[in-house]
Amino acid sequence: MQSHTPNGLRLPTIQDYLPLIGSEAAQRIQAKAQRLSDLHIINVNSTYYGGGVAEILSSLTLLMNGAGIRTGWRVLQGRPDFFSITKKMHNALQGGEIHFNDLKQDIYEEVVFENAARMHIDHDVIIVHDPQPLPLINHFRKKAPWIWRCHVDLSHPDPELLSYLSGFIEQYDAVVLSLPEYAQNLSTPQRFIMPAINPFSTTNKELTDKEIDERLSHYDIPTDLPLVVQISRFDKWKDPQGVIDAFRIASKEVDATLVLVGNIATDDPEGQDIFEALCGCREERIRVLSVQDSALVNALQRRAAVVMQKSLKEGFGLTVTEAMWKGAVVIGGNVGGIKHQIEDDVNGILVDSVEDAAEQIVRVLKDPALRKTMGKAARETVRTRFLMTRLMEDWLDLIASFEPHFRLKGHAD
Repeated sequence: MQSHTPNGLRLPTIQDYLPLIGSEAAQRIQAKAQRLSDLHIINVNSTYYGGGVAEILSSLTLLMNGAGIRTGWRVLQGRPDFFSITKKMHNALQGGEIHFNDLKQDIYEEVVFENAARMHIDHDVIIVHDPQPLPLINHFRKKAPWIWRCHVDLSHPDPELLSYLSGFIEQYDAVVLSLPEYAQNLSTPQRFIMPAINPFSTTNKELTDKEIDERLSHYDIPTDLPLVVQISRFDKWKDPQGVIDAFRIASKEVDATLVLVGNIATDDPEGQDIFEALCGCREERIRVLSVQDSALVNALQRRAAVVMQKSLKEGFGLTVTEAMWKGAVVIGGNVGGIKHQIEDDVNGILVDSVEDAAEQIVRVLKDPALRKTMGKAARETVRTRFLMTRLMEDWLDLIASFEPHFRLKGHAD
């Protein structure tokens, strides 16, 4: 595919990031991409929208193609019972409980087998994301590197489920996790790559005040008081009820409006129930919206006085990075990847309880100078550590490490 089309549309390129990362980094990444430009790479996950994995793949696959590497993206098809089971698996990998009987195992493996029959994977590198499509590797004659990318917090997985899944995992050539503390006792080599954002996407690009006002007005979100915002999937691990409880405590000292915005991914059948439960908490100053509107997310993160991400478990908080990029003060749960994104009281705030969160909401709302200082530090953190070019370079380095499987450009026979 050509990077430019007759109607002016074009793929993103590394050169777009030049003002943010500098010419040396841009040239280095482009040189690494050039060496891999003969390869055909495929990613497989379980949903095209909703949640951080889809957000990352949407941007990363286009940037890879823009750099000259053919990079595809397939989405697993599944029945509601399949996604109900894989959601329970997701929860159990993050420390929840699961009753994983033979029937659930049969449904899980059968649906993946049916997908394998339709996928015709014959690529140079295969990257499989999270547990939903994990057994795919059973159904192909392995002629190329297979990499399993697990995005969830594996610090305390259910041991029986992990033992079962290890039968698939250990057939892979590499496992990629977000953080070293998620490492497991596996024979497969493990690498650690933190996610990143696309600063030019609809979710993250610069907006004018008029554009922000239009989006907020469209959803009837009041702006007469400071906004406290949490944006995430409707998932118990994101603790939306804890955010509401903290806001209610904080409201005794400060006037503000809370906006909870989420979406319900196709692979997350629990999301609708959680959303409906939260709707019962709606008040004049507590808004709960289930929408898939990237421009609204952008507008809220830019206009918010405080952005919450009070997660109880978090492999990596992509919405934390998005808000930090916009210069927002993020109050995040002191867990998982958030601890690696936020340096407490420097570029954001970490909290351990509802009461702690409420206290920090009050503190931030009362201190405009603190918001400005933290917001500036937050944006710089993202610029240096969490842009899509860094993520791409990490993947290029990992793929290049499989050199014996394919001849790279610039290498002698």
